[in-house]
Amino acid sequence: MQNLTATLLVSCPDQPGIVAQIAQFIYQNQGNIIHADQHTDFSSGLFLNRVEWQLDNFRLSRPELLCAWARLAEQLQATWQIHFSDQLPRLALWVSKQDHCLLDILWRWRSGELRCEIPLIISNHPDLKPIADQFGIDFHCLPITKENKLAQETAELALLKQYQIDLVVLAKYLQILTTDFVGKFPNIINIHHSFLPAFPGANPYHRAHERGVKIIGATAHYATAQLDEGPIIEQDVVRVSHRDNVEDLIRKGRDLERVVLARAVRLHLQHRILVYDNRTVVFA
Repeated sequence: MQNLTATLLVSCPDQPGIVAQIAQFIYQNQGNIIHADQHTDFSSGLFLNRVEWQLDNFRLSRPELLCAWARLAEQLQATWQIHFSDQLPRLALWVSKQDHCLLDILWRWRSGELRCEIPLIISNHPDLKPIADQFGIDFHCLPITKENKLAQETAELALLKQYQIDLVVLAKYLQILTTDFVGKFPNIINIHHSFLPAFPGANPYHRAHERGVKIIGATAHYATAQLDEGPIIEQDVVRVSHRDNVEDLIRKGRDLERVVLARAVRLHLQHRILVYDNRTVVFA
């Protein structure tokens, strides 16, 4: 097993000496820093930092670490998270009928590329249950109509609690989540089949074809109450031409969707993302 590490994500008002204070805190407790990165947003005056260190010889227990860091964080007026490498996040994959993103995530998970647990798949259609069965994952089908949407979202929230889910990945789940749901469970990554902010909403490939675009894209973002307007995590594009019809755009776009979603999920699992002002800092 790899050496145990702790990863700190912190954001606070920018001021002299923050890096030194964080490094000193780790050093004086015999931690060995193996990765550190930072960014200052001068427009907002916000300092953002990610630092990872080994726990092999660290003097503080985990509860002691959290208490000691909380005292320093209060002085810095910081918001923060600390994650430990042996605590695997638990994912729920949400799907409708398209399987390309689902299969890609599951293949990467089974190969060990994505360090997480995936105990649950939720869908509004039964079509992809055989894939869940193949991978030994519990599958729950909750059909959505205008009349039952709120009741089904209540059932979905109950499942997330039952399975102790940390992150929902919308792997082509073609339903709009309500404001109430996102407010109760905000840790959601969505894949959208366009280079946002261009062509939000439904049928972006058709609209892109009508506009005669020369590139199409895919965007992974955190879901918010505003459709396709959440903080962007990852994007990519591919060139298209006047010779490509809508079906060509869809085929090329699905390749992008798989890769972009996988990158975003991996970055989240590695605790490399900080969100602020509906934007993200993504630490390499």
